[in-house]
Amino acid sequence: MRSIPDSMDPEVVRAIDARLDRVEQEYDVRVLWAIESGSRAWGFPSPDSDYDCRFLYVRRADDYLGLRARRDVIETPLDKVFDVNGWDVRKALGLMVKGNATVGEWLRSPIVYRGDVAVRDELLALAGDTVDRRALMNHYLHVGRSSLGLYASTGVAKKFLYALRPAVTLRWMRVRDGAATPPMDLSTLVAGSAVPGDVRAAVEELVRHKSATREMGAIVVPEVLPRFVEAELGLAETALAEPRPARESRESAWSLADGAFRRLVDRREPVG
Repeated sequence: MRSIPDSMDPEVVRAIDARLDRVEQEYDVRVLWAIESGSRAWGFPSPDSDYDCRFLYVRRADDYLGLRARRDVIETPLDKVFDVNGWDVRKALGLMVKGNATVGEWLRSPIVYRGDVAVRDELLALAGDTVDRRALMNHYLHVGRSSLGLYASTGVAKKFLYALRPAVTLRWMRVRDGAATPPMDLSTLVAGSAVPGDVRAAVEELVRHKSATREMGAIVVPEVLPRFVEAELGLAETALAEPRPARESRESAWSLADGAFRRLVDRREPVG
């Protein structure tokens, strides 16, 4: 699978493809899924936004059986244009079961450099079957509060958008109780969470201004949005303060993740 919008610099995309090829060759891994994360995939890039490629990879079975644990992250050189790194699928599945939202977002990215659709669909189904909604809420609440604090101290609109997306995500989860893991991009979240009309219009205005402003440029945030973000974060805090129901065993979730991991290792094809 590949899904690259025309707005992305083709030279940069080719360079990212080359980096992914080198990762497979140098580390003897298979890249299962490689996507764009960050502001481009979230739907609010600036003209000078860097490229945040994230990928999931699998090693050979023998590499998982050795006594010495191998590093579960692969990083490539970071600069002003490229931020390309990935996680071992073993690490990714473990974090997914624990309630980390990052893997689910990568699987739902609208920008895909390469990937196996069957793997994506299997892991998305796993995310739905093993989701701990309370843990996801905690994740987005933490990100939202941290980003809102950075916006308050810096005044940089980019930081506010990093608080806005988690707030809309929390609303999406609240109004669609029982739904699977939430979407990644801001426009889809807004469309699916029944936000008031004035909030929707203000979001569209803010995104439009950011698309024409440098990453750290000054943008006026419409007044309705900070109130909306604070209200949604407050509602999440109230919900999380309620006594948690009797904690369900996560053994079944770990069992499902173990099965998915073994299948990915079994299907791994030799590189090169």
